Amino acid sequence: MSKAEEKPRRNIISRRVNSIPPSGIRKFFDLIATSKDILSLSIGEPDFVTPWHIRDAGMRSLEEGRTSYTSNSGMIELREEVVRYLKLHHGVSYDPASEILITVGTSEALDLFARAILDPGDEMAIPDPYYVAYPANIVLSGGVPLRIPTREENNFVVKASDIEARVTARTKAILIGYPSNPTGAVASRRELEDIALLAEKDDLLVVSDEIYARLVYGMEYTSFPSLPGMKERTVLIGGLSKSHAMTGWRIGYVAARQEIIQAVTKIHQYTMLSAPTMAQMAAIEALRNGDEDVKQMDQEYNRRRRTIVKGLREIGLTCFEPRGAFYAFPSINITGMTSEEFSERLIEEEKVAVVPGSAFGECGEGFVRCSYAASLSSIEEALRRMGRFVERYRKG
Repeated sequence: MSKAEEKPRRNIISRRVNSIPPSGIRKFFDLIATSKDILSLSIGEPDFVTPWHIRDAGMRSLEEGRTSYTSNSGMIELREEVVRYLKLHHGVSYDPASEILITVGTSEALDLFARAILDPGDEMAIPDPYYVAYPANIVLSGGVPLRIPTREENNFVVKASDIEARVTARTKAILIGYPSNPTGAVASRRELEDIALLAEKDDLLVVSDEIYARLVYGMEYTSFPSLPGMKERTVLIGGLSKSHAMTGWRIGYVAARQEIIQAVTKIHQYTMLSAPTMAQMAAIEALRNGDEDVKQMDQEYNRRRRTIVKGLREIGLTCFEPRGAFYAFPSINITGMTSEEFSERLIEEEKVAVVPGSAFGECGEGFVRCSYAASLSSIEEALRRMGRFVERYRKG
């Protein structure tokens, strides 16, 4: 064996990437893919097809030969529609020329803002449980996730006092996402006002992930930048994936003051260049003429929400009432299992897929995420199977 062959190979994968665990959600998607006849309550995307008039707008753009890059910032017509939409539905005003960036879904938006604002060692506070991409994006940007526990007795809404107790001189921003994935929690105006006071006092930026903002049930929704004095301190992230059933079109947006938009656009222009032109054309149609579609889907989700929460409680699982998105987050403590064990056995024994709460942080342990972005008949059958499963393993 030559000396060259004896020399150990260099570790080519960065420490940052090696430090990030694989997504706990994807593990269960892989289990579903290898099993037959699974009833899935695991997937976090609408089961509706994108409405026809939106699809038609995208196809027309292809027929018309609109296949070139757009501005890095996105088509001005789309940015104008985003501004109109945010003013109409959330009561906050932006300049389409300098305060809006169109992104490739909210996933890119989350990545962009983290890289734009974090220096190595900077902390960003995130409520736990959290959407799985939050800590990963922070770590990949050189930052440190500052996990703030939330509790079922507080409806999984983060308390400003809990954030204040944990912030340090290195804390630069607070990342919140309401309605929440995975819990379905929605913060009240008063709860958001408390966070706003803390952000003002400690000079913190607030990143508000409002991708589920149009899916709220039985309460008034408050968009964080609409609070007095908060527009200049907020990075608003939104998109059309959940509200308009457009997950595969990959259209999101960032709304923030000009200084921040310039910074995130600088990264965007070197990586994505621009969101797909066809998808931008479809998004214009969705924002202009899609409100009735959103209303109909929202009503159907609400019907399913009531069914799944009632059904989970009837089979013995405690479940606080989710107020937004399309997730229920029941406790499985009566079975004595970990959330991962519960989820794996449920797939194996009853062919029902849910996601373990531990995939969303330490505070998710003891819970599972059940998506009701599934047909009512599928939800009802899944509840029957889960009822048999819980009855077998109920403790005491």
